[in-house]
Amino acid sequence: MVGSRDKSKVKQDNCIPGSKEKSKVKQDNCIPGSNEKNKAKHQEGVEYAYPSSKEKFKAKQQEIIEHAYRIPIFLSTTTHLNDKQNMFLNRLILEIENALLFPRTLPLSESYPEIILTDIRRVVSSSYGMLAMNFRRFFVEVLETNEGPSPSTAPSWQGSVYSQVEPSMAFQFGLPLLLVREDNTDANNGIWSGGIVPLNTFIVWDSENQTVDEFFSTIEWREAFANWSAEVRNAYYIQTEPKFKYRCDR
Repeated sequence: MVGSRDKSKVKQDNCIPGSKEKSKVKQDNCIPGSNEKNKAKHQEGVEYAYPSSKEKFKAKQQEIIEHAYRIPIFLSTTTHLNDKQNMFLNRLILEIENALLFPRTLPLSESYPEIILTDIRRVVSSSYGMLAMNFRRFFVEVLETNEGPSPSTAPSWQGSVYSQVEPSMAFQFGLPLLLVREDNTDANNGIWSGGIVPLNTFIVWDSENQTVDEFFSTIEWREAFANWSAEVRNAYYIQTEPKFKYRCDR
């Protein structure tokens, strides 16, 4: 009979493994809005698997926005620091960032596939100010010179050789300078010796008798840093002015 054959066919289909699931999927696809629900469940699964992806993206975006509003400056320093010097440098970077400036340092934040002098020139030419920090690096005793009277036998501290090169190139380019050195570092050497640079751009940190917080609380530092920051902003506005002024000043 015709009806009996149809019934037996349905029974056979029900015995096939997976046939019920397939028919159920087909029925679900016919239900209005089922595809949207499946997509929503899939999205929830992705967010559950990666719960911090949105937070990381927002944090990175906020970091980029904050950098966009800061004026880049060249922070000249060394990478070989003891614990106290490292604390001082971290506080110095914080002071710079609080003034809405962006410190750039070779080779930490900047690195180019070129020779060192070219790297320095590139960072100098793309910055609007220079803050050089000359930390104690080498404890040197001079034993002999090529001519003249015998030198003093008292040993003294010397800083990195780049603490002489980078500020000099920045001065040649005309950047506003602020020089900070650890006490008795290069006292008679290069641009850090007396009478070479203006006194209002030269600050000394007495690391043996002065804590980091005490130094950054002094009137001398606060005044010099405020003046230098103002010069940096002035340099930024001057260098970013158009060569052709499209308005008449009366």
